[in-house]
Formats: sequence, C-alpha cells, structure tokens
Amino acid sequence: MLNRLPFARISHMASDSRKYDAGSVVVLEGLEPVRRRPGMYIGSTSLEGVKECLREIIDNAIDESLVGYCNEISVIFEKNCYYTVIDNGRGIPVGIMPQYKKSALEIILTKLHAGAKFDTSAYKISGGLHGVGSSVVNALSVHFIAEVKQNGKFYRQEYSRGLPKGPVKEVAKSELGITGKTGTAISFLPDTDIFKQGMALDKDRIMRLIKERAYLTSKVLFHFINRIEDTEFCYYFEGGIISLVEDLNNGKKSLHPVIYFKQTNGEIEVEGAIQYNDSMKENLLSFVNVINTHEGGTHVTGFRTALTKVVNDYAKNKNMLKNSPGLTGDDIKDGLTAVLYLKMPSTNLQFEGQTKGKLGNAEAQTATYQVTKEALERYFEEHPSEAKTLLEKVLLTQMARLAAKAARESVIRKSALEGSTLPGKLADCQEKDPAKSELFIVEGDSAGGTAKQGRDRKFQAILPLRGKILNSEKSYLDKVMKFQELRDLVVALGTGISELFDYTKLRYHKIVIMTDADVDGEHIMTLILTFFFRHLPQIVEKGHIYLAMPPLYKVSSGKKIFYCYTDEERDKTISEHFPDGKFAVQRYKGLGEMNAEQLWETTMNPDHRVMKQITIDDAQEADLIFTMLMGEEVAPRKKFIQTHAHMATLDI
Repeated sequence: MLNRLPFARISHMASDSRKYDAGSVVVLEGLEPVRRRPGMYIGSTSLEGVKECLREIIDNAIDESLVGYCNEISVIFEKNCYYTVIDNGRGIPVGIMPQYKKSALEIILTKLHAGAKFDTSAYKISGGLHGVGSSVVNALSVHFIAEVKQNGKFYRQEYSRGLPKGPVKEVAKSELGITGKTGTAISFLPDTDIFKQGMALDKDRIMRLIKERAYLTSKVLFHFINRIEDTEFCYYFEGGIISLVEDLNNGKKSLHPVIYFKQTNGEIEVEGAIQYNDSMKENLLSFVNVINTHEGGTHVTGFRTALTKVVNDYAKNKNMLKNSPGLTGDDIKDGLTAVLYLKMPSTNLQFEGQTKGKLGNAEAQTATYQVTKEALERYFEEHPSEAKTLLEKVLLTQMARLAAKAARESVIRKSALEGSTLPGKLADCQEKDPAKSELFIVEGDSAGGTAKQGRDRKFQAILPLRGKILNSEKSYLDKVMKFQELRDLVVALGTGISELFDYTKLRYHKIVIMTDADVDGEHIMTLILTFFFRHLPQIVEKGHIYLAMPPLYKVSSGKKIFYCYTDEERDKTISEHFPDGKFAVQRYKGLGEMNAEQLWETTMNPDHRVMKQITIDDAQEADLIFTMLMGEEVAPRKKFIQTHAHMATLDI
C-alpha cells in the first residue's frame, strides 16, 4: 500500500568507509518516486505497464459515468503512438487551489494522492483507490496533454515526464476533440526510457478491455478509434452483465435463461448473473467498481459459498441426493458462467496490490453471500424447471468427479505417476535439473526415432505419440486417463493431474510440441494444446509450452545449403544467393523427411532453432477459441472457417 509522501529512500552501506547518517537519506519529491520505481505503481514496465497506464485513464472517465455525469467515452490510438481518452463528464476542475496557488488540474496531475476520489461527495463509487492514476501516467509519459471544457470554455496544459511545460491556459478550441458541453480529454505518449520493450499496444486486447467496461456500464457509448488502421468500433449494451454472460456462453449450449439479481446490502450493491452450459469449464468474472478482480477475493468467496449452500439445500429438500454425498464447491463449477459485479464506496476499498487484482474487504464477503443466497433461493422456488435442469448438471458433474477420483486411485496411482517407472517409449535426458531439461513431444514413431538420434541426450528428452490423441475438450478425467498416449505424457511430466497436480514435480521446464507442418500435424498440435489448456492449465500459464518451428524448405546447390521457414524467406534466399545459377528446392512435409543431423541443426539446436512460446494473454478469449474449434457446436466453427478461409494456406 502506498501511504507516504514524499518518498524517502534510505541507502544501507555495508562498509566502514561509507557513512550512514542523516545525509544518507534521499527524499524524492513530487512524481520522482514514480520514475525511480515505476513497477511499484503500475506493476510492470513491459507493455503490460503501458496497458495499465491507458486503463487508469479510461477508468477515470468511467468513474464519471458511475456517478451519472458521463454517457460517452472515446479511446483513440493515434498514429504517433499517443493514446487519447475523451469523455463528456463534468471535466477536471481547473480553478485555483488557494493553498497551492495553482490550478486543481495541475495539482491532480502532478501530485500523488491528490484527487476528488478521496471526497465521497464527489465520487462515492470509483475505480480509483490511491488517487495516483493520472499523476502516475503523467510521470511516465514523455508528453502528456490535458484538456478540459467547463462553462463553455476550453482549458489546456501540457507536461513532460510529470513536469508542467507551462500553466493551465484558456484556449479557443479543443485540439484533442472534446465535443460535449463539458468533458475531459487526456493524451499521453509513454516514455521509452521507462518502457524499453516498446509502447505499441495490441488493439485487440484494448478493444476487449473497452468492451468489458461497456458491459459493466450499461447505456454508456464507447468508441474505439484506431487512426493507425483508420477503423472505428462502438460498444453499447442495454443489458449490462446479462449481455456479458450471454457473450461468454457464445458457442456453448446454455441450459437455462440467465439468472440475474441486483440488491444493495448496507453500502454495497451486489449484482450477479449466472448461466450454466453443457461444458466442463467454469468461467467466473468478478468486478468491483469496473475493476476486474481477476484474482478473486472476498466477494468471490461469498458468492461461491452461497451458490454451493443454496444448491445443496434445494437438492436435499427435493430428495435428489438419495445416493449421493453432499455437493462440493468443485461439483458446482463445471459449466458455470457467472459475472459478479460489486459497487461500493471507493474510500473503503481494500485491494491486494497496486493493480487491484484481489479484493480484501471482509464486509464484501458478507454482503455478497447474503444477496446471492436470497436471490438464488427465490429464483429456485419460482423456477422449479430451471432449478431441476441446473441440479441435474451439477449431479452429473459430481458423478464425473467421483469417477475421476476412482480413476486416479485405480489408474494413476497404479501407473507410474507416483512411482519411479517412466513410459518405455520415453527417451529421457541425463539432466536432473528441470530448469535445464527439455521434453520434445513428437508426432509418430518415425519422427520420434529421428529425434532420438538427433537430440542432445544430456538435456533433451523425446516422447513420441502415435496418431491423433483424444479430443479432451469435453472429456472428464477418467476418460482422459484411460487414453494410453495421454497417460504416458502425464507420467513423463511427473506432475500428476487434477487434484494430485504438483507443479514442483514438473520434470521439464521446456515442453516442446514438434509436429509435421501439414494439416494432420497442425490438428495433432491443437489436440495436444487442448489437453494442456483444459487439464494442465498451470503448465501453460507458467510459460512452459513451446511449438517447434521446423523449416518448410531446403534450398541448396552443391555445398551451399539454406533452410527457410516461410515462402517469403525461400524467395528471398533464391534471389540473393542463386540469382542465375542452378539450385534445388525441397519442401519438407514431415519431420521424417529430415535426417537426424538436419533435424538437430534446424529444429532442436538451441543455437539455431526457432520456437514459439505459448502464453495465455487473455484466458477468456482462449477459452472461446478452444470451445469453438474443439467443441460439439458446429455452427460457430463453420462461421469461423468461412470467415478466415481466405487466410488458409492450402497444401495440395
């Protein structure tokens, strides 16, 4: 938590030649501590930090909508890497603050913990917590522009790295584009001295962020304007979080209409929407004052506890648990899509971490529990048919969980998961340090044999898989563990699976999927990724999964040999190295077409190989894609194929 200003840094010198006294204390004034320790304020100086800066400015605009003064917000990607946010709210105050003899606008943008969100009469509900958002973004921008319209007049001030270039001035018009009767426009250029990895944000991720907030602030029109690509998108949702739940369930078979509730408990407003589908994946999103609490918190605990209790009580009252033990929280999860949205006084908010990922307020748990419990009890009594459908889904999940438990005991424990015997087909490496060990999952015995011959056995292990493995998108654990190839993979990894999963036992920190560069190879790669994403997601989240990138072509003439990974690279190689001479081009359709030496040199040698690391930047989007590609619903997959058919490379 940030609770001090100015920032004092004390240097401890472990040497007799260095004095440690009052002169050793360095006081950083104003916004200087932000530039010295940016990670303390925005979490990271990677592109995630740039995104956090933009999010702070967007949420300031949304705060105006939460108190009823703003119904239109524009987010603009400028051509010169500036990011601009414009709202039609009341406008940041520009009057002089007597105690500072400066404009309130300048004070808000140049001092930490200065802002109206500490005054509940101005913002009872807001996404702000520490009052540092705009000033931090200002400090980390090489150029920052603020424009305000109030009382029919425009005001403007510019800054560089948190320092004003001049006082607030009245101007004839808004250069940034304020069009409302009142409003604020902020434009900033991130400082590359801070953000050394770049500052060009992924437009798709920002569009998802904006769309998410449009769901939470129903009846507010959001514009996303991309001047780099000359495109514009608008988001406006009357239905709020009901529409969000329906969107999350897009491509899945919903089992009942959305259950919606909204009620105030004390000073906390609890809003929720629930809809089960026929999948085995839970998708629970939680928010507090439009902040995505992606790590959960007390409100999520209250919600889960209430949902489990109500379902259990109703099942017992309807005598549906005759041959079943009580339902657990795990039984309730499968197929659950839910959005939980709390609004509470910003002055009381307690988050863990500056980026506000987890709510810590105890009163939020109590309020959420009570509201959720009462709403669900009422819904179940008024909608017995929907309640029965929901319970049948939950009881089916419980049966699958018990079957999976039996599978773990009869299959996993009796297999090598807890023993010392590794699969016979695994060619293990000599290295025992997981951080230095690599596992190549190879398609087929032929390519597996070549890989075993070409590898460096000191640190590279090879596990060949025969044919196409089980599509585990909609397979419970008992069925997954009966599939020999997947059981061998889990044994080789050493972590166990499901409730027995232990990340510390992972035997390889690089797990490389190496398949042929054809349609079958890509299908097998997708099946393997589906298995990891659905059943071993922790391994994916921690960045251990990679895709090998074998070359597509060998261009050669005599002893001159070049390996090319794309058609463009092939053409460039030919034009540069064989402009008029004779040469041969070999198209590799399978790993088996390369000998062991070639496979090592092009695909497995750390000095030359190319690999793609698989990450989950947006779990919601990843879940949607896997459901669409690997699920049972045909219509969404058909639409995807028709939409993207022109991008396909046909191997005819």
